[in-house]
Amino acid sequence: MRILIVGGTGLISSELATQAAAAGHELTLVTRGRSPLAAPPGTRAVHADATDASSLRDALHGMRLRGERFDSVVQFIAFTPEHVAADVETFAPLTDQYVLVATSAAYKTYDRLHVLTEDTPQENPHWEYARLKAECEAVLRGSAIPWTVVRPAHTYGASKIPGYTGNSSHPWTLVDRMRRGADIVIPGDGTSLWTLTHARDVAAGMLGLLGNDAAFGRAVHVTSDEALTWRGIHAAIARAAGLSDEAFAAQAVCVPSDALVAASPSSAGGIYGDKMHAAVYDTSTLRSLVPGWEARVPFEQGIAEAIAWFEADPARQTLDEAANAMLDRVARIYRDALAEVAR
Repeated sequence: MRILIVGGTGLISSELATQAAAAGHELTLVTRGRSPLAAPPGTRAVHADATDASSLRDALHGMRLRGERFDSVVQFIAFTPEHVAADVETFAPLTDQYVLVATSAAYKTYDRLHVLTEDTPQENPHWEYARLKAECEAVLRGSAIPWTVVRPAHTYGASKIPGYTGNSSHPWTLVDRMRRGADIVIPGDGTSLWTLTHARDVAAGMLGLLGNDAAFGRAVHVTSDEALTWRGIHAAIARAAGLSDEAFAAQAVCVPSDALVAASPSSAGGIYGDKMHAAVYDTSTLRSLVPGWEARVPFEQGIAEAIAWFEADPARQTLDEAANAMLDRVARIYRDALAEVAR
């Protein structure tokens, strides 16, 4: 196939580019040309600001004049309905399938365990990012371009160590806290179920949807079936970081989501609108569309690979000191409160 990826250097998009190139597909990446990541050999590069419709159309003008077409265009960096509406106009003459990478965070939450399907209502009053992604999907449903929507959940990989809060920009912060004996903040009681998926598995599922006529007009989960508790997630990270189970237990302290949001108000959307709720996904749609697909990277393996990636270059091990200070403060408050009630 001829595939164009808008992005191509992010966590999932770089994995998709690698797998598409390895499978022999003809690959074009649209990027700003600033990423240190090397594109797969033989990849054609188009440098443009893909958030600017005029810049993107100028960069693609020669292709349109030559009548070039792509079997699939995969859009990773559209976050507003206006962007997707512009994309429909830009790519309608260029592709047989427009694939929007959306999010499973847009779903309504429930007061019981509710296995999420692609038909679950999209209602997220807490997080603008998730609401805008849902609006992006609505633009496609009202358009004439052949489309597929991919809804990943919480994705991690070599450069991303997943946590609840305080490690998004500097993922090594969590491992550093573990190794130096700092408090490990566990949300709630640590028993809520959460689904993590390795970027390689997400990319493999997405690749199977490209050029797949049966996926046209469909929204599709691309997630693992491995639902872990938040305590289990942090315990697995701790083991991969070299902590004993006893050390982890001694360092772990449970803190309610309300306290974490109070200490870091900017995290409200991602916590209230996503991570504090159990997330278990039905992947039967993907399995029917891509026979043989399964999530092959268990979390224990994937997190060990991620830690090894950071250890390979100390320059990757940057720390978020503001997050450290916040986590130290809330952990100390709750440890003091536990000591007080014990008395």
